[in-house]
Amino acid sequence: MEENKEKLEDMFGQLETVIQDMEKDDVSLEDSFELYNRGMTLLKKCNKAIDEVEKKVLVLDEDGETHEF
Repeated sequence: MEENKEKLEDMFGQLETVIQDMEKDDVSLEDSFELYNRGMTLLKKCNKAIDEVEKKVLVLDEDGETHEF
């Protein structure tokens, strides 16, 4: 994995923070929109990272041969 790519776990942590911030009672409408956009960007990055991992996963069949997942 490239060093400049964010780790999936880190992105999930950032998403959790965004959600917690959005749930605060004193969050302004403008901040809500900004947090929403940030969350959607993080979700897209997570989906892309998961897709890349899925493409690399190999499945071992009953004959002992590997196939891409």
